Amino acid sequence: MKLWILVTSLSLSLLILSGCTPTPADKESAVLDESLPLVTLTKNGIILGMKSVAFEWNSIIHPNVQGIYIYKMVENADGTSELVYYTTIQSRFATHYVDTAVKPDTRYIYTFKTFSAIGEGRTSRRIVVNTLPVIESVSWIHSVTGMPRVAKIIWRPHSNQKVKAYVMERKTLENEKWKKLDTITGRFNAEYIDEELKDNFVYLYRLRAITYDGITSTPSVTVKVVTKALPNPITNLNATTNIANKININWDESVQEDFALYYLYRSKEIHSGYSVIAKLHNNNFIDKIKENGKIYFYRVSAVDKDSLESEHSKNTILGMTLSIPEAPSIIIAKHVGSNIEIHWSKTDPRSVSYSIIRSHKKSWFDETIEEFTEIKGNKFIDKNVAADSTYSYVVYSVDVNGIKSNQSVRVKIVIPKSDEIIEEKNETQAVEAKKDTIATTSEDLDLSGL
Repeated sequence: MKLWILVTSLSLSLLILSGCTPTPADKESAVLDESLPLVTLTKNGIILGMKSVAFEWNSIIHPNVQGIYIYKMVENADGTSELVYYTTIQSRFATHYVDTAVKPDTRYIYTFKTFSAIGEGRTSRRIVVNTLPVIESVSWIHSVTGMPRVAKIIWRPHSNQKVKAYVMERKTLENEKWKKLDTITGRFNAEYIDEELKDNFVYLYRLRAITYDGITSTPSVTVKVVTKALPNPITNLNATTNIANKININWDESVQEDFALYYLYRSKEIHSGYSVIAKLHNNNFIDKIKENGKIYFYRVSAVDKDSLESEHSKNTILGMTLSIPEAPSIIIAKHVGSNIEIHWSKTDPRSVSYSIIRSHKKSWFDETIEEFTEIKGNKFIDKNVAADSTYSYVVYSVDVNGIKSNQSVRVKIVIPKSDEIIEEKNETQAVEAKKDTIATTSEDLDLSGL
């Protein structure tokens, strides 16, 4: 302790001194003053550090001594070494010197020489020192692996009380260069959490200790972390396309040990626009939809207890509600006496009944519309017709779910005035809905020629 207090006093004294620093003369012109004393170190006159060497020598009381020259062995460019002048202590009362221009675990040689106003004293014996090696890192370090996008590193606090902090370093198998992650302040802090990592990825970590005087230790042993993998994607995804007003979606049950739930995504487009419509514990879902023939695309992911979600973009399924049946095809519309008969053909096997909408127009401003439902078979007889009127009809197919088709081609029949009707026994007026009489691509079919 006495030595370091004196070293501090010396440093302050050197700051106060001013003027030119004396330097030794060349070897050829140097004058030897044998009356000057040798510099001799005290019993514990050397203290070694990693980046410093401290010297303490016995007091020099000779009145002619003005100071001390210090020589240090340096290595030349050609690989040879020699002792050269290094620095000057400008007071004979000084007894301490600290060299901070040294490297850890390195050998150095020093000599000392007093000087006076007329010459230089004899050189002291060579003092060989070896700086201390860099301190080792922590004695124990451990990694916690298998965590979701996180790595946890713990270690035993360093036993050296000079340690003030730690530096955490990381690298991957793809990049061999170590990267500094963070500085953990405090010798007793012994944990580090690395976040926002890749899934199922290997990371390597090591730790260095930092002392109060800026010394960085050797690296610790390397520990490995493998982050948790994403859950396995779901398999055998299916969606219905033939059920009225709903789409049933199902998939194979997840066998993940820490499975939590499923996310069901839906979109109107196959490649984009997906949003979560349900979070489920069961491996099936009924999507109720009021539209007929409505198409959606679905994706399903498995989510574990750590909220890691499986990949799902590569497994898309199309689902569709039952489409409307095909419209029937009117083949005959005929006026028989005081009745009108409509005949059509069944165009969709799903049709179980038919619906007809009749429009009765007496004038431009007098029209009534009536619907007839639950018609079985392929014929409709309208017995409520009046003379001097125009009737039009459209037919719809209806399936077992009550889904109605688009309307058929419209047929129109004009009933003339009563006195214009020519009654002929056993004869009826009929028009077959074919050829040019009824154009099946037309919106309206006019049978006024009856």
